[in-house]
Formats: sequence, structure tokens, C-alpha cells
Amino acid sequence: MINRLLVANRGEIARRVFATCRAMGVQTVAVYSDADADAPFVAEADLGVRLPGSSPAETYLRVDLILDAARRSGADAVHPGYGFLAENAEFAAAVTDAGLTWVGPPAKVIAAMGDKLAAKALLAEAGVPMLPSWTDTDEVTDFPVLVKASAGGGGRGMRIVRDADELAEAAASASREAAAAFGDGTVFIERYVERGRHVEVQIFGDSHGRVVALGDRECSIQRRHQKIVEEAPAVVPERVRTALHEAAVAAGHAVDYLGAGTVEFLLAPGGEFFFLEMNTRLQVEHPVTELCTGLDLVGLQLLVSEGEPLPASLPESAGHAIEVRLCAEDAAAGWRPATGTLHRFTVGGVATEFGGLAGPGLRLDSGVVAGSVVGVHYDSMLAKVIAWGRTRAEATRLLASALARAELHGVTTNRDLLVRVLRSAAFAAVEIDTGFLDRHPEVFAPLLPADRLPITALAAALAGAAHRRATAQVLGGLPSGWRNVPAVPQVTRFVGPGGDEIEIRYRLDRTGRLADWASTPTKDAAESAGAPDVVLVEVTPDRVVLDVDGVRRAYRVHPVGSAVFVDGPDGAASLAELPRLPLPTAAVAAGSLLAPLPGVVTRVHVQVGQRVTAGDPLLTLEAMKLEHPVLAPIDGVVAELPVPTGGQVQTGAVLAVVDEKDSR
Repeated sequence: MINRLLVANRGEIARRVFATCRAMGVQTVAVYSDADADAPFVAEADLGVRLPGSSPAETYLRVDLILDAARRSGADAVHPGYGFLAENAEFAAAVTDAGLTWVGPPAKVIAAMGDKLAAKALLAEAGVPMLPSWTDTDEVTDFPVLVKASAGGGGRGMRIVRDADELAEAAASASREAAAAFGDGTVFIERYVERGRHVEVQIFGDSHGRVVALGDRECSIQRRHQKIVEEAPAVVPERVRTALHEAAVAAGHAVDYLGAGTVEFLLAPGGEFFFLEMNTRLQVEHPVTELCTGLDLVGLQLLVSEGEPLPASLPESAGHAIEVRLCAEDAAAGWRPATGTLHRFTVGGVATEFGGLAGPGLRLDSGVVAGSVVGVHYDSMLAKVIAWGRTRAEATRLLASALARAELHGVTTNRDLLVRVLRSAAFAAVEIDTGFLDRHPEVFAPLLPADRLPITALAAALAGAAHRRATAQVLGGLPSGWRNVPAVPQVTRFVGPGGDEIEIRYRLDRTGRLADWASTPTKDAAESAGAPDVVLVEVTPDRVVLDVDGVRRAYRVHPVGSAVFVDGPDGAASLAELPRLPLPTAAVAAGSLLAPLPGVVTRVHVQVGQRVTAGDPLLTLEAMKLEHPVLAPIDGVVAELPVPTGGQVQTGAVLAVVDEKDSR
């Protein structure tokens, strides 16, 4: 029996495992880096052990430190979660050698499946269909191909290559990224299937020789080869589903599988499917399977790790579940990771966290709460929001609505993109594959239409005025903006979501009603052809109700310092109020490229004095375990490269200066 379980991971997966442990009466131990000292998962554990440092290499990838933490805390079992050491055979062996229970498949199985090339050869003998692959770039003659990391997963170390001239650099870049994420830079090359779908089967094995399939999942909507929308069951013909399950179970039997695992396949448009990889761990997307089957997969992991057989009767999948990965990133800016403090994190209508549902509803598996600080050391995923409904359409509508209404303040997220994907006609028609986002650029547009931003900014300005009146030390009874000459408008300036300045001019009459308003570039409301007619219905420091062209709209306003977060019926906006009398700031040289977030410069591709063309790579910045190329914005000459290879930078630091004047 497991009595005290250490989770060798962090964030939402640690909280997810802890939730099952509490239900089963198992004590919990968290290990945490310095960056995670105040994280929710640490507070929820019965015991916690610090891993000195912040980077993964210093902390969560240190086998010796984790085993020492288990010894000091008295843990008798280790759950690896996913990522980090979850598929590290040496770690699994070290845990069992230390006399601890390993919650996962044996080390030999992890080793067999962790080397993806060896896994393909082994499972091909078991009859699982395979794609052709290569290890030598010189052997590849047919394109397109996919460069993949042999160790690990999650889309890291993966590149699509369509031209032979790009293959060597893609392989080198994938190798560096894989080495940083998994400690193993080995890559291989596989034929790339156009319009392929990513489907997978959840398998479970026990120590009594039984391997079963617990349903399947559709995971085709991906960015950078990493899943962001997952659903169960996959929408496939029953004959294909049966064949997928049979192939997955055959793969499990071929390696005497134990515990939770996932066999991933690439489904071609004609219905053929090919083995991609076997993940010897719990998947990020396991909640959709739990909601459709009613099973607690973490609970099953603990039971089979204790030597218990799988239940004789397992439930059939019912209904439909969809999960989205809510990530701290700017999807429209090349998936640039975002950092900062989550001033508010609210998803309304959630029925349960980290557990099942009694009926249609929402589940939230989150690694963060309001006040959490999102840094650069780890993956950008903040939370998973999951909906279960009787039908796919019902689950889709519920999930899209919950996301659209969520209050996510302080850190840029991919929420708007997720909502647009869920509400797209192509998603409803199941016209999906791994290239979905490339073919649907319209889903990258913000939910808030550009013509609604002035109304949103007006709501922010009015709420700010109400706040000033509510906190006024003198003459608090006067309406906001009271003047001896009421014709003079009040002026509030903001920086909008796209970085452009927006100016709001409004005038209240002596009773506090909105007399008129205008926004940049409009000079006054009367000259604004088509400008909406607005009546102020209600205003408080955190809520503004406006009647806009005869339709009443409510806005929730949340100021934090100079930042103002507004959630309205059309979408959300993050605004920054500009001071009325700005202080002078240091000028930045023309042509400067500034760091969009903290990170490490891993490569410098050019030299000072070198001529470059717009789009040429200047350097590579690594943050949140991914590489981000920094490209020349214009034709010119590299004038400055202030940060050397290996240098750490903070947001706003000058990475390079390109002088356009010397470009001739």
C-alpha cells in the first residue's frame, strides 16, 4: 500500500495527483524550485521539500535531489507526472532501486519506448503500422519530412521541413531544443503526412497481464506541434476506431505494459493510420477520457502500482469532452510566451476541479490562481479548461462561452484564439488536422472587434473617474468632472492591446450624465460619422453599464496600477492608462530590437557591421523551454550586438540595433 506519495513535478499535474491522493487517504509530498516556492501545488501538499535553484536542470531534472527529498520526507512512492523525468528510464530505475514504489511502467518499458527509433522497430514486429524514417539527413530525398526528438515529446524538438536546403539547420535547431528540454538531443526524420490527424488511444495495463483500451482522443489542433485542443472520443468511423484500439493494445502487450500509457497515431485522410509514439506516462489531456468514462486515471495508476488488477468491468465511453490548454502566450505574435502576475484568474461556471462531473458541465485543472507569478523557467501552460456534454456541439458551446467570459488579467493568454477555434465552422464540421491553424489565420484575430475598442476604453475612463470620486478626500459629493465651464471635456489616454494610443474625450453634465464623447482620431462626437450613440446607465469603480445604440452593455473594470482590464460582452481588453504629465524617459536608438520577455541568448547569427535583409535571423532567444528567433525588421547594417551568446536579458533589453541609414 502507498502511504506517502512524492510527486516529482509541478503545477497543475502536481495538484491533479494530490486531489486523488486526498480522496484515497494518501499523504503527499511536493518538491519545488525557488521559482515555485509560493505556487499553489506547494501549499496543497502535506509536506514540501525545496530544490535549490529555478531552472529545470537545477531542480526538477535532478534525480539525486528528488531521491533525497523522498528520503527526507519519508515518501514510499514517487509519481512523475508528465514532462521533466516522467519518461526517464534511469529515474524510474533509481526510484525502484531505492526501495520506493514507482507509479508508472517499469524502467525497461520506458527505455524501450523512450527511444522512438527502437520503439518503431519493436512495434513494427507486433504488426503496428509505421511511417518510413531516417537518422541521416543525407539519406532523405523525399519531402516534406518531420524532424522529431527521439526522447521526450510535447512538440519540442520537432520541425516540418519542405526543402532539402533547410533540413540540416532544422535538425540542428531541433536537437538543441530537445537537449534543453529532455537532456537528449538525438533526433530522427519521418515522412510528413499532409492533412494528417493526430489521434491517440488511452491504454492501461496491470501486473496480471491485462492491457485494455480506455477510449480514444482527437488531438489535431496544435501549435508548434504541441496540442492545444483535445477531445474524446475522436470523430472517426467505428471500423477505424476498432482498428486503432486493437493496434494500441497490441503495442501494450508487445512490451508487457503496466500503468497508464498512450499510443499515438497519425490518421491519413483516407483512413490509414501510422504509429507515432507511445507515451509511457499520464497525458496532459487525460481529463477528457476521465469525463467520458467516469474513471479516475490517477487512482487507477496508484492501484496497479500497488499490484492490484484492473477492474473486471470497465465503463464504456459516453458523451463528449473537449479540453483546451490555456497558455501564457501571444498567439498573434508568433506564440511569444508571456510573463507577469495574474492579477485575476476566474473561470465562471466551473463545477469541479481536478475531478469528474455528475452531468454536463465544466472542469478546471489549473496550476495557477489569482496572484500567481508566471516566469520564464517552465512551460507556458497555465491551466486546462474541460467541458463535458451529451454531444460534441453541446460541449463546444459550453466551453467556448466559459472561456469568453473568463477574467484573465495581467498576463497575455491564447484565450481568444481558443474561443475562435471552438466557434469556427471548420471545427464544428470536424474539418480538422494538424495544419488547422495554418489554414485558418482568421482565428488569430482578437475577440474584441476593433470598432468596439473605443466603447471599451470609454467604460475604462468612466470607471476611473468614478474611482477618483469615491476616493476623493474633499467635495466627494460633486459629480465626476464637475467644472465651472461644463463644455470642457475630460481627457483620458490609453495604450491599447496593439500598442497604439487611444484618446477618450467625454463630458458629463452637472447631474453626472454623459453629455457627449469622442475617441481618437475623432475630434468630437458630432463629426464622427457612424459613431455609436451612448447613454450612461450605471457607473461604479468596477462596473459600467452603457446603452449603445439602444442596446444595453455591461462592462467589468479592474484597475491595477496604470493597467486597466475590461471585460465586456464583445470581448476583453487590456489597457494601460497614460499619465497626464509623463516623465521624460531615456531614448532608445532607432532600429533597436528589444527583448519581448526575459530569456537567454543561445545563438548570435551575425556580426557588427554585417549587412542584413529584413527577416534575416540575428540571434536566438530561449525562454519557456522554446527557441524564439529574433529577425531583422528592416534592411540595414548591424550597428550593435550588446548581448553575447549565453547572456541573460530582461524584458525590454536591447538585443540588437540595425541601422537603416547604412543599408545602401
